[in-house]
Amino acid sequence: MANIKSAKKRILVAEARTARNKSIRSAVKTAIKKVDAAVAANDKAAAQEALPKAVSAISKAASKGVYHKNTAARKVSRLNKAVNTLA
Repeated sequence: MANIKSAKKRILVAEARTARNKSIRSAVKTAIKKVDAAVAANDKAAAQEALPKAVSAISKAASKGVYHKNTAARKVSRLNKAVNTLA
């Protein structure tokens, strides 16, 4: 364990950030899974309903620094492509 006050604070702050990032990342993964499940079931209505929620979660994660902006853009692009390929 660190002895210096600032080092102790950095440890606490890092733990708090890690917990926040983990929560946000988990929410994004869940939203993506909902879209993917709808696409796999060939349910266009459900996919189109879940897509904006997933895109919103990804965008929020990118704005908070959880994902790099290019990673977020790639995820959104892949989801859009998957939904648009449904008949």
